[in-house]
Amino acid sequence: MAEALRVDTVSVHRAGVPTPGRRAFRLLHFAFTLVPFLAGIDKFTGVLARWQDYLSPHFARILPIAPATLMHLVGAVEITAGFLVALRPKIGGYVVAAWLVAIIVNLVLLGAHYDVALRDFGLVFASLALARLAQVYDLSPEVHE
Repeated sequence: MAEALRVDTVSVHRAGVPTPGRRAFRLLHFAFTLVPFLAGIDKFTGVLARWQDYLSPHFARILPIAPATLMHLVGAVEITAGFLVALRPKIGGYVVAAWLVAIIVNLVLLGAHYDVALRDFGLVFASLALARLAQVYDLSPEVHE
């Protein structure tokens, strides 16, 4: 029964009917492509925040690089995650979820910005929803050949 429902959903999707699930997928796909990319770019420009202030001293002490250098690496990872979501949302959604969990752990160890950690906790579920929706709505060639 569940398989029949999945086939019906995919066939409706293929017919171009804009189902609520497809719309949800498109919104999440757009958001989780754009936001990590922009956040990553800002790690280099510092327009939105002084990102080093969000780094837990626990991590800063054990890392062999300067906090500013680490934030540049974080920016590169976020840009890559945005591209991964754009190209392979079934994988990218899980990668972004894991990345958000790492940010939450860092903020909890920092002992500050619990509001950001709580927001990111909600975003973990949204990125997991993106990955699950991508199983039906992603149009990558290997999915619907």
